[in-house]
Amino acid sequence: MEIPSPILIIDQDKLFSETHLGVSALQELEASARILAEENEQIEAELVARELELTELRSTMTTQEFRELADEFDARVEKNRSEQDEKARELNRQREEVRQTFFQDVAGVISEIVREKGAVVVLNRRNVFLSADSIDITEEAIQRVNEMTE
Repeated sequence: MEIPSPILIIDQDKLFSETHLGVSALQELEASARILAEENEQIEAELVARELELTELRSTMTTQEFRELADEFDARVEKNRSEQDEKARELNRQREEVRQTFFQDVAGVISEIVREKGAVVVLNRRNVFLSADSIDITEEAIQRVNEMTE
């Protein structure tokens, strides 16, 4: 028999990562992250090759000529780093936006469960030190969200 509780808990991370809707969103983000990682690897390989080239050219140039090329290389490295850092920040921003949208989309399902159980508050499991398993609605929410998106 289920004992009514005014407080329910939910594992938001599990809800997001184990629903069809959340998995779909995560797959898109992971694809973007892979593209960024591949881009970073390619840039790194190009920079390493250029650095080796400069090292080999150094003995054939004056100090001034080499300094100019080294400064250009340093500027290129900084520009690439700045651009890639911005892309990573954008990806993190998108990740947070996707999570917020997900939780807005499933709020109705969670509200329905709360009403049915006569609760008044739902806490994130991460913020709860100890609780009875009977007040955890995560599995029920996952099932209902999946039914909603089928």
